[in-house]
Amino acid sequence: MDRRRWLRLSAATVAGGWAAGCAFPGTGRGWDVAALAGFHPATVSPDRVIRVDAGVRPYRPQGFVVRAEALAGKLLVHNYGHGGGGVTLSWGTAGMAADLITGGGPEGDVAVVGAGAVGLATARLLQRRGRHVTIYARELPPDTTSNVAGAQWSPTSVSDSLDGSFGVQFEEASRRAHRHFQNLVGPDYGVRWIDNYFLSERRLGIPGYMSRIRDLYPGLEDLEGDAHPFPTRFARRVATMFIEPPRYLRALIRDFRLAGGDLVVGEIADQRQLATLPEPVIANCTGLGARELFGDDSLIPVKGQLVVLRPQPALDYLTIGGGRFSRSGNQYMFPRSDGVLLGGTFERGVESPEPDPVQTERILSVHRSFFDAMEEKAGRR
Repeated sequence: MDRRRWLRLSAATVAGGWAAGCAFPGTGRGWDVAALAGFHPATVSPDRVIRVDAGVRPYRPQGFVVRAEALAGKLLVHNYGHGGGGVTLSWGTAGMAADLITGGGPEGDVAVVGAGAVGLATARLLQRRGRHVTIYARELPPDTTSNVAGAQWSPTSVSDSLDGSFGVQFEEASRRAHRHFQNLVGPDYGVRWIDNYFLSERRLGIPGYMSRIRDLYPGLEDLEGDAHPFPTRFARRVATMFIEPPRYLRALIRDFRLAGGDLVVGEIADQRQLATLPEPVIANCTGLGARELFGDDSLIPVKGQLVVLRPQPALDYLTIGGGRFSRSGNQYMFPRSDGVLLGGTFERGVESPEPDPVQTERILSVHRSFFDAMEEKAGRR
């Protein structure tokens, strides 16, 4: 089925009042016909690929670290190890780290080590609390791991368990971050609300991370069969915020500089060099770098790879999973203004940030099959 026929079908659906024959299971409400007409499948083909991105997430099975300790007479506050939730949780753990610094710690300037999403959020919150901040970083945006994040707001792949005290800490960070991102919605920061569809052949339960923050997923609704346009039996729709890292990180760097912050580019090799920094307070936001810098061997590199297609402005929804089409369990489609992101991988223990051509081919293949089947489903209606 070609794209023109899809568009004709969409228009005919609106004109014919297709919703009269479709209802959400258990709700008694018909499908929103106008919204359905906007469900264009992604066009997936090798000739639309504009780049392949890969990055390495700093994953800790125990979860992220936010704690304070002394280092050579200075206050050192750690804020690292967010796994797949770095951008999502950045403002939450930044607020927790800032509390440790300004809630009884020494006065004076602060050194923030690391310029990814976590480091920039930490720096900005400290500036708002009246501190002069210098960021020390080996790399600045657009060359950080945060720049290649998918970055829908959802704190997934953060830890192996949310039991005990870490679960409480996780919930606090999630709520604080979610509220802060709401203040950034708009084109300036590249943050917007969008519908996100979790897709499966089996009825979906509520995952552990979502059960703790269920109210942060407004509009959650489970759809089945012809109540949604996807080639899977079940679809769960939630409203979520979606962040475009290139625009978002540029805006944070701009704000940091306008607030009088300083940037120093270079590598800090060890704790002795760290102790020579002139600031009496240091915030460690080095991500995976904390493994070498502070000997945290619990950090595990997890490689993620994305295939990016030319932008497709008609796409205005996210998909995660693909039922029988999702061979790895990490399939997703995120449309951004700078390209359509097709994911992905979650390769535990892989440190190389180099793209893998085999994974590129797999990602293209499963998404092409999925969206072809989506067109076929539309043609059967």
